[in-house]
Amino acid sequence: MTAPQQPLVPPATAAVDVSALVVPEGASLPWFAAVLEHSEVALVLAQAQGVRYANPAARRLLGWDGSPLEGHQLSDWVAPEDRPRIAEQLRRRLGGQSGQFWEVQGLRRDGSRFDVRLCGQPVVVDGQPADLVTLFDVSETRQALRQAQWNAELLDHSEQLSRSGSYVLAWPEGRLRPSAGLRQLVGTLADAGAADPDEAWAWVAPEDRIRVMQAWREARPDQPFQLQHRALGAEGQWLQVVHRGVLHTQTPGDTPQGIGLVQDITRQHEAEQKVQTLAQYDVLTGLPNRAHFIQQLAARMQIARWDRSGFVLTVVELPQLQELRVTLGHEAAQTVLRTLAQRLQQQAQEQELVARVSGQGLALMGRAAPEVQPEAALEQAHQLRKWLQAPMLIDAAEVLPRCRIGLAMFPGDGQDGATLLEAAEKACALADEAGGVAFARAEAHAHALREMQMASALRHALERQELRLVYQPQVSLSSGAIVGLEALARWHSPQWGEVPPTEFIGVAERSGLIGALGQWVLDTACRQWVTWRAAGLQAPRVAVNVSPHQLRRGDLALAVQRVLLDTGMDPRGLGIELTESAVMDDPARAGQALSELRALGVEVALDDFGTGYSSLACLRSLPIDVVKLDRSFVSDLDSAPESMALTRAILTMAHGLGMQVLAEGVENEEQLNLLRSKGCDLIQGYWFSPPVAAEALAERLATGWRLAARHLSRDDGRRTLLLVDDEDNILSALRRLLRRDGYEILTARNGEEALRRLAEHPVDVILSDQRMPGMTGVELLHRAAALYPDTVRMTLSGFTDLQSIIDAVNEGAIYKFLTKPWDDDRLRAHVAEAFRRKGMADENRRLSTEVETTNALMAHVNSQLSAALDRQREQALLLQASVGGVREILDSLPLAVIGVDPDGLLVYANAQAHRLFPPETLALGVPARAGMPGLASAGSQEHCEIQGQACRVWRHRLGAESGAWRGDVLICLPISEDLCHESA
Repeated sequence: MTAPQQPLVPPATAAVDVSALVVPEGASLPWFAAVLEHSEVALVLAQAQGVRYANPAARRLLGWDGSPLEGHQLSDWVAPEDRPRIAEQLRRRLGGQSGQFWEVQGLRRDGSRFDVRLCGQPVVVDGQPADLVTLFDVSETRQALRQAQWNAELLDHSEQLSRSGSYVLAWPEGRLRPSAGLRQLVGTLADAGAADPDEAWAWVAPEDRIRVMQAWREARPDQPFQLQHRALGAEGQWLQVVHRGVLHTQTPGDTPQGIGLVQDITRQHEAEQKVQTLAQYDVLTGLPNRAHFIQQLAARMQIARWDRSGFVLTVVELPQLQELRVTLGHEAAQTVLRTLAQRLQQQAQEQELVARVSGQGLALMGRAAPEVQPEAALEQAHQLRKWLQAPMLIDAAEVLPRCRIGLAMFPGDGQDGATLLEAAEKACALADEAGGVAFARAEAHAHALREMQMASALRHALERQELRLVYQPQVSLSSGAIVGLEALARWHSPQWGEVPPTEFIGVAERSGLIGALGQWVLDTACRQWVTWRAAGLQAPRVAVNVSPHQLRRGDLALAVQRVLLDTGMDPRGLGIELTESAVMDDPARAGQALSELRALGVEVALDDFGTGYSSLACLRSLPIDVVKLDRSFVSDLDSAPESMALTRAILTMAHGLGMQVLAEGVENEEQLNLLRSKGCDLIQGYWFSPPVAAEALAERLATGWRLAARHLSRDDGRRTLLLVDDEDNILSALRRLLRRDGYEILTARNGEEALRRLAEHPVDVILSDQRMPGMTGVELLHRAAALYPDTVRMTLSGFTDLQSIIDAVNEGAIYKFLTKPWDDDRLRAHVAEAFRRKGMADENRRLSTEVETTNALMAHVNSQLSAALDRQREQALLLQASVGGVREILDSLPLAVIGVDPDGLLVYANAQAHRLFPPETLALGVPARAGMPGLASAGSQEHCEIQGQACRVWRHRLGAESGAWRGDVLICLPISEDLCHESA
């Protein structure tokens, strides 16, 4: 029999210990009455037929003082909802079972209720079984417990609502006891007994920890302190908190205790910071705004006046911003502007400041210099513009920003910040007519006057036949033949001499003369082609550029047909070139016009490809024969890996759509070889020929003018090996060794020479030394990997930095590292394996190209499938978010919630359960009876003991109403030990 726990009544009133009462055999009712009459504990003797005896203490407790209770039922004195329990407990006692303490709602004679604790003991009275029931009034204790629980819940809710937490600090040991709110706010805390400052204050940011501990060391009783610092949040994020503390003493002479309050003010702090930022900085770019920038300009001007220096103010505008908003959307346009701002920041040097000064304008305040050179400033501005206008990839569309730059100089263009900035902005407005960059000087007016005069002169030039055409060949890289000629207009003005095409064509566009100029070029080129054919020359196709104005007019095909009929030209001898931006301005209209041209038999080319923002879907729908790769890509092929990557992508895309690719602006052999190695079809540029007059061109065509065979695309099965070493004897030894394997061997003595060999010849395998003057082997192979990724690259060295080799191998720049001195047979085997690897890669690329063509046709189906999957994924995310929300709600409850499945396995425990019970008892997936037998067997609203903790348990059966039982949810409320003791 288990010894009873200490009862709730005071010890002085426990006159009769019922559990220790020795009842003689055959005891009668008078015997019990004599024993129990003077007990201060309420005692009732009940049998099946009703109450046989109630002592005075019981009558007083139940409100029947002075009145007999005999003949009543025990259940008459409890609330109706508890009467079944009373009857069941009485039945057990009459059956001889020992009882334990349990609580019900008592019912007094006047109908008032009170909390009563009962415990029955089976006895025999007059030979009949009876239940000796002990009653304790626990109303005050229970009310105090309820009030304490309410106070604790009120504190928890208050802390949650105010995003705060509190703690008690034992003084001076430093042990910290946190509240539940503080645990939820800052996550994992040290145990309540931890006195190590590193553990107790681990949630305080390291840089603030000493400050917090110092505040407590200097604290005085009843003198609060306050400070702000960072704290590590429950989810691992940094919070900004206000931390208040005070030393409090309950009675004089006692050791004080520290009381701390920590409140999360992160949002308030961020809002204050944001307000300060918004006042001086632009939200989109994070740059200083106009007002702040003008203040900085004024400060810079004052310094410049003191040291008699000057500086340049640069304003960069993106005039196509509104156009981008219409075509790509607001967010994409904002992304373009943000990227432009980032690029400008990257170019800014020390002591230079970048700002956003208007909706589409950025500004750069240059460094002060004793003397500002306008020529140098102009050159730097052009370089900056080129950098800023590099292509961007925005939402799968390639965009080439079109920037204009205005320059103003201090002190010449303004004496205060606002005036100087306005001068630079006015210069921006003139930049379009000045090649993209303009100064804020009187020369701008002269430029505008010159344009007016030039527009008038150009109108007369068409009438006076001052214009002429020259033709630049377009060459096939597979046959070497000249397959096309681009007709280019030239103007020799009696007033200005040779006027650059970039200047007079811009004037024609702005003055409305571009239509007449375009018609003249088309008519003249067609007549020249007919003349060549009449002279017996096999004249190639002539390509004519068409302006956006001609395309927008809507009768382009009709105008071309009219010229073909007038001149008698074969339509197959004519090509029409339209710029990418002109086509993308109105893809539907452009598609119709191009289809009509194709129906005539005219070839259609897309000019300046890569400088706009055309999409793959638009290109697939347009009848285009040739894509002309813009010269901006070609010029950087041998120096910028990103240009090579974009070129490869364009070639793959165009070939996948059945189009040829023509590269413009080929200026040297290195560019030619790179384009040829990537599968480019056609080239055009000064390397092969500058634009040529019609008469000179006829003479060259008559001689069979073509590209030399050594420059053509190779498919002859040759295997080329490039050896790179700065020692001649090493190169000679390697040549002798590897020549027997039938390789075509090239040699180079340094990295620069090796790059020239790669540009001049198609190379399969590179074998390079590591330590060489100027450029190491790793650096060489890194550049080769970027420019010629199809090569197989190996290094052969006896002296090297092993780590750099390992890094290069891991990054894919080096295929294999070999050491000197080498074994001849093994070296030959390694080289042979490299060529086998190259052959397999070439075959894979060929197959990949074929697959890409098929993939392009399946793009639409894939996009539809992707959209369907996105919808399913979104639904799954919504469901996941819902489940996460339920878990968050359960974790916030102050009650322990535990889930048990139909097989009795533990499947869920909320945060409070983990705080209440040891971790080993809450292992998910194990039988609940194993870790928590008391909980698993507890009924609804019963008391039980779980791991030494007295609890009250509520059980809810999931699906019980529908008949599909899915398990149980158990809610546990811990109670004090003196409210739930067991008795024999």
